Amino acid sequence: MKNKSIHDECLYLELSHHTQDRIFPLHTSIVLFLMSYCDTTSIKVFLVSNEDVAGSPLWKNGAPANIPINILSQQELPPVVRSCRLPALVEKDGNFCRAGLAVVLRYIIQRTCDADCNRKDVSELLGFKKTCLKACAEVSQWTRLCEIGIPLAVEGFLRNSCGQRAAIPPEILHLEHKLGEPVRVHNDDKIRRQKLQLLSKEKNKEPVEKGSERSLRCYSEGGADTTRDLKENEDAEMTSLELRTALSKLTVEQVPAVTSREQSCIRKVKTTDLPPLEHVFAEGLYFTLTDVVLLPCLHYFFVSLGDCRDEPLKDLPLLSRWYQRVQEVSGVKKAAANCGIHLLNLPAPLPSCGVPIRSSGDPKDDNAKTTDLHFRGGPRPTMNKLEENGISAKFTPHPYPSWSLDWSSLPVAVNPTEGKLSSERALRKQQQLDNIISIVTKLAKPGDTIVDFCSGGGHVGIVLAHTLSFCQVILVENKEESLVRAKDRCDDLGLNNIWFVQANLDYFTGPFEIGKLLSQDSLLYAFVLKSSWPEVLLVEVSCDQSDRGVEVAALILF
Repeated sequence: MKNKSIHDECLYLELSHHTQDRIFPLHTSIVLFLMSYCDTTSIKVFLVSNEDVAGSPLWKNGAPANIPINILSQQELPPVVRSCRLPALVEKDGNFCRAGLAVVLRYIIQRTCDADCNRKDVSELLGFKKTCLKACAEVSQWTRLCEIGIPLAVEGFLRNSCGQRAAIPPEILHLEHKLGEPVRVHNDDKIRRQKLQLLSKEKNKEPVEKGSERSLRCYSEGGADTTRDLKENEDAEMTSLELRTALSKLTVEQVPAVTSREQSCIRKVKTTDLPPLEHVFAEGLYFTLTDVVLLPCLHYFFVSLGDCRDEPLKDLPLLSRWYQRVQEVSGVKKAAANCGIHLLNLPAPLPSCGVPIRSSGDPKDDNAKTTDLHFRGGPRPTMNKLEENGISAKFTPHPYPSWSLDWSSLPVAVNPTEGKLSSERALRKQQQLDNIISIVTKLAKPGDTIVDFCSGGGHVGIVLAHTLSFCQVILVENKEESLVRAKDRCDDLGLNNIWFVQANLDYFTGPFEIGKLLSQDSLLYAFVLKSSWPEVLLVEVSCDQSDRGVEVAALILF
């Protein structure tokens, strides 16, 4: 996209209520904490609230002092933002909106790095291959837990624990369990072999051959014993390989190279027999955006426990240790102080006998779900599932089988070939679009809003916006690269009746007359069950075996 000047974007955050030291909802506190950590000043921030909440000065205690913040009412929001759940970030022209916590946080990091390419500490927040919290919450259980589950669980706990002891939310217990699982990182085989060698030497100072055998036996028969013995050593945590690896990343240094190759007995150990790596931070060995999301939530949870926190902390030893370790990351304490977050000094957790860390080679649960190798996609399995849930569906012939666009008369930018498709696939895409657009065109009336859900590069939405200039078209897509490509095509066409929303489906809440979803069986099924539309039209638009391997269907809501 084009280079942006200062304050080209506006960020809208919800302000539902506040106390002397915190702003709710927690999504807002999380965004402000990240902006303070990144020292982001190129985005204009608005708190959206009712007059009663905005009139109190207490909300300023939880806002970073270095970031100017304005108060806005719901009625003053840009039209595209009113169709989304907050937080939402809008570009200056007002037709490109990013909505949802993970999407907004990742974009703030991107903008910070664009403004200062030397902020490696910020760019590293996105993790390996820049994928931290990139998968949408509809398909990633981890993203759903961190983006939605933990914040909502903590908010519920704070509401319900007034002056009385409440049970630890299951989401927090689940996070504790996740921290006890083995870490999987890039090149972890090499790090795990180094750990095996260190364990052998630190355990009993015996020759490596005997030490490796004993270490392996300890992990195969009960790995917690070896780990517990090491943790009882005064310097065990500071000398652990995981922590040294994490600290080398935080200090922008390379992991110290091993001076000599592992001995042959270490190299011969099977990968499945190597000791697992333990969590230093939420996603493994490195401080990432996930830690930024979790810190304000868990801080307020620990604060709410008050003087009675010792007992609950016995069930959360890994989270307690994580909370203390995150505070040592450069810039975290300063960012927290700017947001009015006074971090606690929790007592050292007792050695935990909780969930043992399983090696990555451990056999999986025999009852785990397996994929159906004989699965057939397309509309028919979808219709069967709908009928099983009380939704009647039936096949009918295509209502407009002979209708077709005159593609040669349309501008070049409207053609699917402009979406970086091969000529063969572009032809198949034109045939798909003919089937879908013929139906939408017959249904649309002047002033209607048409939403292209999971729009991708906007092949359907762009054609609709061009041919139905009397309608407002909205593209909703989670993948930024595809949506940016669609916007560039629309800018070339000069279309002014189209909006772009980068968000998960759950974050789009706006009204519309016609909705279209082109996808495979499982997503169609989930979307229909969540919708309350009186009429649903399921149209088989292609049988593209060379492209996706399954039939593709379109869902038309009206």
